[in-house]
Amino acid sequence: MHPQNIAFDADLLRRYDRPGPRYTSYPTAPQFSAEFGEAQMRGAVQASNEEPIPRRLSLYVHVPFCFSPCFYCGCNRIITRDLARGESYLARLHREAALVAPLFDRDREVIQLHFGGGTPNFLNPVQLTDTVDMLRRQFHFADSGDRDISIEIDPRFCEPEWLLALAGAGFNRASLGVQDFDPVVQEAVNRIQSVEQTRSVVDACRKAGLRSVNIDLIYGLPAQTLEGFGRTLDTVLEIRPDRLAVYSYAHMPHLFKPQKQIDESLLLDGEAKLALLQLAVEKLTAAGYLYIGMDHFALPDDDLAQAQARGGLHRNFMGYTTHADSDLIGLGVSAISHIGNSFSQNPRDLPSWEAAIDAGKLPVFRGMQLSEDDELRADLIQSLMCQGEIPMAALERRYGIRFNDYFADALQQLQPLAEDGLVRISPGRIEATSQGRLLLRNIAMCFDRYLTPPAADSKPRFSRAI
Repeated sequence: MHPQNIAFDADLLRRYDRPGPRYTSYPTAPQFSAEFGEAQMRGAVQASNEEPIPRRLSLYVHVPFCFSPCFYCGCNRIITRDLARGESYLARLHREAALVAPLFDRDREVIQLHFGGGTPNFLNPVQLTDTVDMLRRQFHFADSGDRDISIEIDPRFCEPEWLLALAGAGFNRASLGVQDFDPVVQEAVNRIQSVEQTRSVVDACRKAGLRSVNIDLIYGLPAQTLEGFGRTLDTVLEIRPDRLAVYSYAHMPHLFKPQKQIDESLLLDGEAKLALLQLAVEKLTAAGYLYIGMDHFALPDDDLAQAQARGGLHRNFMGYTTHADSDLIGLGVSAISHIGNSFSQNPRDLPSWEAAIDAGKLPVFRGMQLSEDDELRADLIQSLMCQGEIPMAALERRYGIRFNDYFADALQQLQPLAEDGLVRISPGRIEATSQGRLLLRNIAMCFDRYLTPPAADSKPRFSRAI
């Protein structure tokens, strides 16, 4: 697949504009069950340790605190200016790591560590450095050059000199939230952030020697205009981050209380929102960025683009990553782990997570063990989201199925998308077209058994003889 091969078709995008999973996992989190708890997670870790070649490890640390609310936010976060809450949170995080780390064989290397939130830089550089040092003691960190230690940063609360300290602790990637530089939009979403603040943090990242910098933007925010968003894009292109994420705003105040603060009269209609996306796609690709998939762009020499070119891109709860073959361990409130063929999630509310840690228990409140059908579909969707294609022949060999028989229902659902030119179906392969690259989730939804259960007389069967 050629990442730069993307065609914008407003009519198709409008027709296929429907809610759907972002497929950072399959099955998605709503399928997790409270029947999967601490005992099941321990069993999953043991089975993972016993693999002939155990996978390397990725660590995710969730920091839930934010200094002020952004009205568009749908993240799991706690608004506070009480810095002491960070100290007590870290004390329990250290205890959680001490509970989890001994379950994994010591020779399993950590290849990736990511701090997300919330606002991870609610914690100061000393706290962040101490946390990395603690994790280094608990786990075996790889020394290889492709090891990543990354952090999400709110530039409004980050002193540029902090980046030198973070680089000294091993951080080599940073992701900065921007969303939009237009002052009117910033006022509407309660996030006042200057270009100067943002540029100074990016410059500090580069001066400190970080390997890459990502900037997040959002289109569809209240009061956005083509002219204003165009200026934001031009400013970001002058800064020229290594990666960009341009997310679609989903207004769901019934799920996310902060969004109730948004003046709905300022929200864009579908036509105006699509025009913003088209502007972003055209400006970014013209400036040399490659479209990776699912709202993400990267410069050709960035590791994401390189990984996609060689078929090594992976998608998980942290978004796109270059570390495909690893078990993910989530630490902190609401964090999700993906160990072997299982998912497990920590409590989403802080008191429940704290109570579990205080009781000396692994804080697992729900999860699931994947069936063989789940694993097959996860493999298929992973390939689609990362490479833009479904390797039918390879999946047949790997899982011992006849693709056309096994996925008869899905292929039937896919047919209208093929007729609309979103996918190209050929012997042994299904590929998203240049028009379909922006609609990968719609293609994936055809294969999501939990969205569209197959007919009763077509239960999935694994046939080892083809």
